[in-house]
Amino acid sequence: MSDKPNRHIAPQKKREDVNLDNAIRPQRLSTYIGQDKLKANLEILIEAAQARGEALDHVLFHGPPGLGKTTLAHIVANEMTVNIRITAGPAIERAGDLAAILTNLRAGDILFIDEIHRLGRAVEEILYPAMEDFVLDIIVGKGPGAKNVRLKLPKFTVIGATTRLALLTAPLRARFGALYRMDFYDQEAMEAIVTRGAGILDVPIEPIGAAEIARRSRGTPRVGLRLLRRVRDYAQVRAEGEITEKTAVSALDLLEIDHLGLDDLDRRVLSAIIDKFGGGPVGLDTIGASISEESDTIMDVVEPYLLQLGFLERTSRGRIATPHAYAHLGRAMGEKEIKQSGLFE
Repeated sequence: MSDKPNRHIAPQKKREDVNLDNAIRPQRLSTYIGQDKLKANLEILIEAAQARGEALDHVLFHGPPGLGKTTLAHIVANEMTVNIRITAGPAIERAGDLAAILTNLRAGDILFIDEIHRLGRAVEEILYPAMEDFVLDIIVGKGPGAKNVRLKLPKFTVIGATTRLALLTAPLRARFGALYRMDFYDQEAMEAIVTRGAGILDVPIEPIGAAEIARRSRGTPRVGLRLLRRVRDYAQVRAEGEITEKTAVSALDLLEIDHLGLDDLDRRVLSAIIDKFGGGPVGLDTIGASISEESDTIMDVVEPYLLQLGFLERTSRGRIATPHAYAHLGRAMGEKEIKQSGLFE
């Protein structure tokens, strides 16, 4: 694979962040924590492809952000001992951009496309035959003299990742041979992830301190590791460097992360629904406008976890705050809200 930079590949993060992420990110399925059913299916998929000496079938990971879709793509490449090229849907603006990437792939290589639901229609049309028949159709010339040139591609694997499966077009979704949903992690898995991260960062941590960070991590490794870094900073400045339960609680309280992992934005969303709109139902765009936040951010980042906790309900008329949300915020439910919730029906 060429070492020359490709402007169509997603922009790199700062070098220190990349090095830290690479250090914390597991490299093999055996060291990947959580998602046990998904791991078992991937192991079978990989072992079968290796036994046949074939490229891996196309794989699609979907689920809320921060659950490890990119990490799993890297792990699959490591397990298959092949190269991985990384890009994102918004970065591929024209069909020619994708053609440039595809023609640089070697047999067995993996093309990881993050936010694949954001690919343009013209780009998708190029991707269909590439994924299905491993050919690239290019139109040469314009007008009556234009002709179609078909180039053969080596057999490669597309790994797609999306937080919005419903926005993926049916023809594109049908071309993936394996679709895996990633779920939020349980407390035990999050504690193991935080403890492992602390070991890599060389930060002393008590099990009860790791449990406190894990409890407030929303079942999301990306959030847990971010909180771990902030608690580490607090421990170095205001404690003796070790993450204890007291240190973790003090640091996370200072960050306004409550015992369920809700942050300021989560509480603002719930407060807006309850205080401004009588508990709902209210549309997502209206909620976003009322708190000066993008509706996409609420849908992708805030809403999945609130639904998981049972604090929100989705209805055809909009979002409704549940009795659990009222209790968590210390709000009393009026007659209208009680009737609306169906609590005593």
